[in-house]
Amino acid sequence: MLQIYAPYVEQTTVSAEYFAPSPATFSARMQALKNTFPVLVYEEEGEVLGYAYLAPAFERRAFSWDCDLSLYVRRDARGGGIGTKLENACARIAKELGYRRIYSLVTGENEASLAFHKRAGYHIAAELPQALYKQGRWLSLIWLEKEVNDAACAQAFPRPFSALSAHFLEEL
Repeated sequence: MLQIYAPYVEQTTVSAEYFAPSPATFSARMQALKNTFPVLVYEEEGEVLGYAYLAPAFERRAFSWDCDLSLYVRRDARGGGIGTKLENACARIAKELGYRRIYSLVTGENEASLAFHKRAGYHIAAELPQALYKQGRWLSLIWLEKEVNDAACAQAFPRPFSALSAHFLEEL
């Protein structure tokens, strides 16, 4: 997974990080999510071609019904539907767990990601002009959102990923 992520960090403005995390740091990030949120990996013939995960969108308790999507496809494997499969799985999981919205943050010049998210049913919730500085230029940040449950989901807090049945996960 880190081999997919690192080129986005080091060679593009897709990620707001300046330097790729160490393997230990990256692993710790994924481990911190694993019981509460999904970390999905797309493989073909034993080769990892993409991954996606949901994470808390905000820290405060009142935001418990919001989650944040991160999704990366190996650059030479883009355009083959991998991102769509990963996003669809994340959206189904978020809905099943009881989340209301999925958010995704995209830099303004990442037109491919913006188009992908719009096709997946996201809409622009906000644009923050010149919100980040990378590779010698100021970049806008587009805040996208997708509703997966209506307001009635607030009757209960979202369940952790570990609460999903094996049957549900097999159907993904």
